[in-house]
Amino acid sequence: MRRREEMPSYNELVIGTITEIHDHGAFVTLDEYGGLKAYIPLNEVSHSWFRGIREVLKVGQKRVFKVIRVDRRKKLIDVSLKRVSDGERRSKILSWKRAQRAEKLLEIAADRLGKSLEEAYREAGWKIEDHYGDIFTGLEEAALNGKEALLKAGVPGSWAEILAEVAKSYIKISKARISGIFTVKCLQRDGIDRLKRVLTSWEGKVNDPNIKVRMYTLGSPRYKVDIEALDYKTAEKTLKTIVDSVISTAKEEECQANFERLKG
Repeated sequence: MRRREEMPSYNELVIGTITEIHDHGAFVTLDEYGGLKAYIPLNEVSHSWFRGIREVLKVGQKRVFKVIRVDRRKKLIDVSLKRVSDGERRSKILSWKRAQRAEKLLEIAADRLGKSLEEAYREAGWKIEDHYGDIFTGLEEAALNGKEALLKAGVPGSWAEILAEVAKSYIKISKARISGIFTVKCLQRDGIDRLKRVLTSWEGKVNDPNIKVRMYTLGSPRYKVDIEALDYKTAEKTLKTIVDSVISTAKEEECQANFERLKG
């Protein structure tokens, strides 16, 4: 996994592998910066008391560090272990794993095009990062929406096509699914027409192509709605839009309507 910059910035979270341990501190190589060396002083190892540094650090360990000093001219970097919070550690490990997966997918695409990994980053990867914030997010978009998601980021057509194919093959997008049941009764002579207007009133209000809504009868007067979205927050918001629309339209049409959310 690589970064565009040669050196990290002050306060940046980095992944480092411990290579040397001394009584006064330890040296680590920064995995994302081509094995660039950094130093962790003894007083930056831990908040807790310890007898010796080797109780806390082991050669070969990968840890999340925070950069506390950068001398770009001399290429000297100091890092801290104790200044990394649990939340920062989890977040960094997740983003690092995503970046590793992205690099592997770039490598597969490059191999299919007869290109190098360097060319993959230069011609496609950095463009995706500029547009989406990180490369794996862009590849997730390509897995969902095809090469158009990459063309929007300025990726050349040949790369966009192959990367979209690779993304669809290797990235499984987990989706949130929720359901509920409407009970709707329209007892007027034109009740069927009113019922149709009630049950379809939400259709112009849900326009996200990544959201799927299915509404079908369980036998009058019960109608089930199934919603599938990329996350539960979006699914819940969509459900609220549909419920509000159906209930308010039922009132306008002088129909009886209520909603029951299904668990699980």
